[in-house]
Amino acid sequence: MIFDILTLFPEMFDLFKYSIIGRARDRNIVDINIYNIRDFSTNRHKKVDDYPYGGGAGMVMQAEPIYNAVDYIKNRYGYKPYTILMSPKGEVFNQNISKELSNINHIMLICGHYEGIDERVMPLINREISLGDFVLTGGEIACMAIIDSVSRLIPGVLSSNESFEDESFYSGLLEYPQYTRPEEFRGMKVPDVLLSGHHENIRKWRRYESLKVTYIRRPDLLKKIELSKEDVKMLEDIKNRKKQK
Repeated sequence: MIFDILTLFPEMFDLFKYSIIGRARDRNIVDINIYNIRDFSTNRHKKVDDYPYGGGAGMVMQAEPIYNAVDYIKNRYGYKPYTILMSPKGEVFNQNISKELSNINHIMLICGHYEGIDERVMPLINREISLGDFVLTGGEIACMAIIDSVSRLIPGVLSSNESFEDESFYSGLLEYPQYTRPEEFRGMKVPDVLLSGHHENIRKWRRYESLKVTYIRRPDLLKKIELSKEDVKMLEDIKNRKKQK
């Protein structure tokens, strides 16, 4: 899968040299190309922003350098990749969007900055995405989060499908508690069922715990997934136990 990133701060993306994404790049599973928008400015000082028409605080990113960058990428590949703008006005990113994007072979991400981007860039954009209802200095951190999340779903990036299929949000629920050695630490013991070797009981325990933590912390998620008969029965037990406390 190819990611092309248009940014004013390419050095921020050095983190993709490391960890899981770094290994995926080394194995040519993920290709991440970073373009400095300033390199496509026709201004001799490489300026990419200007004052907003109509007045107001701050500066606005100009359309021309972004169009020039996109044209360069289009000429390189012979087509325009699926283009995402990091924007506080965009839809809030979640696991379902991550799954959807993981099925696209080539994505271009544009990192906004300053007070915004000239509206005339919008004809280039296929989708606007936000990380949430808060403000960041620029789109780089949001872009990193999206690439990291999407890359984990690409076959071969993780060691096995189980690595992401059991994680929080992948199935619509929060993840069950995890434990590792030692069996007892400062008086706290690993649940007996996890030491039993009984795979079906372990599966049921993990599902029950996922439902419980989701019900307690994010009950809104339960309205978005299809619950099995087993899930419904477990959830009724969880609710009854909570009422008894």
